[in-house]
Amino acid sequence: MRKLLKRAAALALAVLMIVPTLAGCKNTGKKLTTPLVVGYSAFSQKFSPFFAKTSYDQDVASMVSISLMTTDRSGATIYNAIKGETTEYNGTKYTYTGPADIAVNFDKDANVTTYTIKMRDDLKFSDGEKVTADDIIFTYYVLADPTYDGSSTLYSTPIIGMQNYRTQTSDEVYAKYQDMGKKILAAGEDHAWSSSDAWTEEQQKGFWEIVDAQWSADLQAIVDTCVSDYASAASDLGFDPEKLEDAGYAVAFGMAGWGFAVMSEDGKTLTGASGKTWDIAGGTYPTIEDYLAEVKTVYPGGVVDYVAAGESPDSVDIPTNSVDTFISTYGPKDESMNGAGVPNISGIKKTGDYSVEVKTTGYDASAIYQICGITVAPMHYYGDKAKYDYDNNKFGFVCGVFSPVIVKTTVPMGAGAYKFVKYENKTVYFEANDNFYKGAPKIQNIQFKETADSDKVPGVYNGTIDVSDPAGSTQTMKEIQGYNSNGEVTGDTITTSMVDFLGYGYIGINANTVNVGGDPASEASKNLRKAFMTVLAVYRDVSIDSYYGELADVINYPISSTSWAAPQKSDDGYRLAYSVDAKGNDIYTSDMNADAKYDAALKAALTFFEAAGYTVSDGKVTAAPAGAKMEYEIIIGADGEGNHPSFGILTNAKAALEKIGITLTINDPADSNIMWDKIEAGTQEMWVAAWGATIDPDMYQVYHSSNIVGKGGTDSNSYAIADADLDAKIMDARTSDDQSYRKSVYKECLNIIMDWGVELPVYQRKNFVIFSTSRVNVDTLPKDITTYYGWMSEIETLENYEAK
Repeated sequence: MRKLLKRAAALALAVLMIVPTLAGCKNTGKKLTTPLVVGYSAFSQKFSPFFAKTSYDQDVASMVSISLMTTDRSGATIYNAIKGETTEYNGTKYTYTGPADIAVNFDKDANVTTYTIKMRDDLKFSDGEKVTADDIIFTYYVLADPTYDGSSTLYSTPIIGMQNYRTQTSDEVYAKYQDMGKKILAAGEDHAWSSSDAWTEEQQKGFWEIVDAQWSADLQAIVDTCVSDYASAASDLGFDPEKLEDAGYAVAFGMAGWGFAVMSEDGKTLTGASGKTWDIAGGTYPTIEDYLAEVKTVYPGGVVDYVAAGESPDSVDIPTNSVDTFISTYGPKDESMNGAGVPNISGIKKTGDYSVEVKTTGYDASAIYQICGITVAPMHYYGDKAKYDYDNNKFGFVCGVFSPVIVKTTVPMGAGAYKFVKYENKTVYFEANDNFYKGAPKIQNIQFKETADSDKVPGVYNGTIDVSDPAGSTQTMKEIQGYNSNGEVTGDTITTSMVDFLGYGYIGINANTVNVGGDPASEASKNLRKAFMTVLAVYRDVSIDSYYGELADVINYPISSTSWAAPQKSDDGYRLAYSVDAKGNDIYTSDMNADAKYDAALKAALTFFEAAGYTVSDGKVTAAPAGAKMEYEIIIGADGEGNHPSFGILTNAKAALEKIGITLTINDPADSNIMWDKIEAGTQEMWVAAWGATIDPDMYQVYHSSNIVGKGGTDSNSYAIADADLDAKIMDARTSDDQSYRKSVYKECLNIIMDWGVELPVYQRKNFVIFSTSRVNVDTLPKDITTYYGWMSEIETLENYEAK
């Protein structure tokens, strides 16, 4: 499972933050009043455990929260955390304690897995309220709500009754209306209803209204894409780019841009495919409904023909989404439901004041992280106590109404070691939680201060900040060594912790915006993206070595090399990323030097451009096929200064592509939120970022088609990869507890991802955390910091030195 780290990467854990915990006596020492200041990259102010997406926002949430699950330094689960368990790491035995005991039992005969969670009975939230099973139940129901759109994918686990609750139907009714919806779709919109049909006239009418709503949303997305990505072409179609901010004028532009209308040469009149006209000069603009009517004129066979034509990247989902909405709209009205709906999730049970039980169908290897890895959120704070009555199926909020939960997004609260005080002047302020179950933290106040990467090392040196995480480059190492009198990375001024980063750097391409003919899945579209990836890939070695030196390795598959599922060089079929041409021939030979490889990559790229339908003549690309371009943008969050390990890849690739007639425009905004806004809107073409991983390599969150940006899932599939075979393999890998089998399936998944040409794995790096040796008592940091056990894992016992 993975999350995208904003500004060195970011977009979302599928489980809410797991906070490892260590055993030990409660803290009783003197409070240290000098604030500990930690230099952080910019926050997005989504600090709620339900909606935090960036790693930085999630760190804020984890400071004030606790997770049910406890893990050790190797990432293994501690099942008996209340009393504590001792495991060995690097020759040393460590004892771990935590908030809850966890038990997992798979009954093969019944094909049911039972997860039993028992919490300590002395846990309190920072406001003094006790943490009980009711808070766990509330948290589960928020994450399971059909309108929840945060980063958790708890709803995707096979919890018994989950589908019933989210659709408010029984299994029988769900199957009935799924079949009914498919039959109405197959009959077609022009079907004349009769009493012999297996559905009512109202249901038929309602189904097509749902289709029109889904279809209209797809068309609106096309309009938005036209405005955001093709505004420069507006004048060529007779439109004024300055007027595109007007919603109606934008619809007209979208219609013309997608070939369903034509603007007159004088820019005054728009004529649709049906012959209908709009007086644009007079301010009469078409609506989305008008756009839909024109599309139906071109496709009298309706949405099925529209989908078959591949008119838009997301159109393939309209039928499925329409059937799903039909089920949840009409299924609950079935007479067999008696108007009662489904009041609860049958597989989630409160078994005591401090215990819950969750049952799933079959076995799912990733489910333990979804079910037991949740952050326990206070129902009385995020929800409404008056709306909670477990025995009467009331769970702290009205199903589908999230306003009480959402309003607290910027002001989190929980049972963690610290209390959130405020976010002000780009700084998050915390104070110690006296109710923390391991005792009040020794440091009274901590601040997370937004700090540019270039200021992190100097900041620790000059006292502006005490702790930070600068990019682990050779330049950073030299800078740190220069501040220490011994010339090492750990000395009298700065202490450095280096461990393998649980994640990797990558370059992504959005299949929805970089394709041929509007079909992201076509071979031509894949070849277009592979053309770019081939050129980008060849410059990885020189750029990463220059930036990181021995602190990072170039990787060839889109998975962290810290994962057990990562392919190894010794594995059968292992190959360098994008190292064959369009005909499948190897691009490189063992005797090639760097310059020879660069030339070979460029020649191979030409084979891909040609296979994508581009016109190639005399070693140059001269024309693009319909729906593709001669120029694309790649956006990178490098502080507007090129300060990023992959920046050299982009500049080299840009120069190389120019030689063959292709323009790669590099956008490095000073404010990286510009990049993230594009990614979250799904309008970016290419981008540079990094993934952070979690313990299990489950790929559902990032690569499953249900999570493509804008489709109502986690919005974490920024690549817009929609591949039925990949979806099936992702789900198949979840159902096995055989690690070897899962690894083989994940290798197949990785190959599919690479074949789509949407991701270039770039580097696996070391994670740098630096501390002021003179202001932080480094002897109180956790011993044996690892990829899975960071410096904040024992934040409650950390000490700093009082200011003199």
